[in-house]
Amino acid sequence: MFNRQAIAGSIIGGMAATQECLDICAKHQIWPDCQTIEANKIDWAYEQLQGNNKDGTRYVIDIKKSMANEAFISK
Repeated sequence: MFNRQAIAGSIIGGMAATQECLDICAKHQIWPDCQTIEANKIDWAYEQLQGNNKDGTRYVIDIKKSMANEAFISK
């Protein structure tokens, strides 16, 4: 403690453990619940993640589609 030494680690395992988990999920067709949104819905998605997201849905922002939306670009 006085020498300012620290011990750190990861509780998720290593690359091999992560790959094994992904392989098992693929084998059994276990997929995450994801919803693709445009950047203009980011405030809504943030609200969903703050408490209304009981099913664990994750939100992915489609940057290419957001940039093509002229209503979003002009703001």
